[in-house]
Amino acid sequence: MSELKINLFSFSGKTRTLHLTWFAFFLSFMVWFNHAPLMASIKETFDLTTQEVKALLIINVALTIPARIIVGALVDRVGPRIMFSSLLFISSFLCFFFALADSYEMLLASRFMLGFVGAGFVIGIRMIGEWFPARQVGLAEGIYGGWGNFGSAAAAMTLPTLALLYGGENGWRYAIATTGGITLIYSFVYYKLARNTPKGSTYFKPKKSAAMEVTSKGDFFLYLVMNIPMYAALSVLTWKLGPDNLGILTAAITSGIYLGLAALYLYQAWHIWQVNGHVFKQDVPEIHRYQFKQVAILDLAYMVTFGSELAVVSMLPLFFMDTFEISMVTAGLLASGFAFMNLVARPSGGFFSDKFGRRKSLTILIAGLAVGYFILANINSSWPLVLAVAATMACSFFVQAGEGAVFAIVPLIKRRMTGQIAGMAGAYGNVGAVIFLTVFSFVSPQIFFMVIAASALVVLVAVQFLDEPKGHTAEVLEDGTVQMIDVG
Repeated sequence: MSELKINLFSFSGKTRTLHLTWFAFFLSFMVWFNHAPLMASIKETFDLTTQEVKALLIINVALTIPARIIVGALVDRVGPRIMFSSLLFISSFLCFFFALADSYEMLLASRFMLGFVGAGFVIGIRMIGEWFPARQVGLAEGIYGGWGNFGSAAAAMTLPTLALLYGGENGWRYAIATTGGITLIYSFVYYKLARNTPKGSTYFKPKKSAAMEVTSKGDFFLYLVMNIPMYAALSVLTWKLGPDNLGILTAAITSGIYLGLAALYLYQAWHIWQVNGHVFKQDVPEIHRYQFKQVAILDLAYMVTFGSELAVVSMLPLFFMDTFEISMVTAGLLASGFAFMNLVARPSGGFFSDKFGRRKSLTILIAGLAVGYFILANINSSWPLVLAVAATMACSFFVQAGEGAVFAIVPLIKRRMTGQIAGMAGAYGNVGAVIFLTVFSFVSPQIFFMVIAASALVVLVAVQFLDEPKGHTAEVLEDGTVQMIDVG
């Protein structure tokens, strides 16, 4: 039992790395969502229509899907220390760009680019995986994800007040610029204090970064299939911004983006062949094999966990307001409980995974998630408000604990590709959000919750095919020596 504990009051060794890294993620999430609580002021300053506000919210997540894939590959090559410092440094200036915007076009451009900062999550997954052993990695990743993810809630709680303290019509600009300033300073702090691995450990890098390595013919084709939903999600976002919906993009630009996405998929497929074509000529030695189905199942699990969280957080305040006829302020406060659960739920999911087994924990948590959303689908105005909030909080626990359980497994699949695996799983979280929010735009909240519950049941079946990490994985040192890494 003592092996599972982490002394959070320590600021040395691996615990120092944990604290440095969750706070870096916290700042990246704060910058990513710093516009949301100030949207009323932004809308007033630029006299935006409801459609223009929707476009601003949508475009904030558009770049995150490809960014998580790209950053995941880069972190495996250059290391999390440089990547996180660079991401924070660059995003601080994008934040300043947004704060100084003097037109709607500048708002859109800067918000689109700020979707890049949402990729910060995958960097820390590799960093924590390097510093914590298999018996503690679930809890450590859960603390990292849960506490860091709280950055969006912290922005919602503090930035409106900060804007009022600055005062004037530009108070929101100063509040947003402040988050950029803090992030800029911390980029240097992180670079100075963080290290990629414990002293004496080797940072393993993939042989090639153009695509993820696979080790069998079947995995090659599964990898091609699993890339399709990410391009489909980007196509849906384009459609939402196109002439048939919000009208931000012209028909010509929309068609151009569709063609570009198709070309990009083919380009990526070519890279996948270049990196992995050898599996059709000769078998990969057993010691170096891993099963890509592990990655695919975790992708789907994160799609229904984090994907549903992003979608529900977006619609829950309005759902409470309409269902129980309460004020927007009250509805917002009650709905914020869904995000607040991150502080304890993600670490709990990681802890359960470390202690009770990876597949068993993920099975129980996704089953609980399905039941939770089925209960939310039955909430109506006849329910006592306190019972509706309690049901929401309970469902939220299973959702976010499930996220913690997913990323308790990610670092145990193939060490040198942890960033790429985390990037793909993280991107699937955004894919889920796009899918579920698109469904929500066509159906009632009750049907919306039922769709998520049904999706979770499908994923629950898939999770039963997940192999429990056990024994060791092999990595090769620069001198050709094989090093075995414990994942049991």
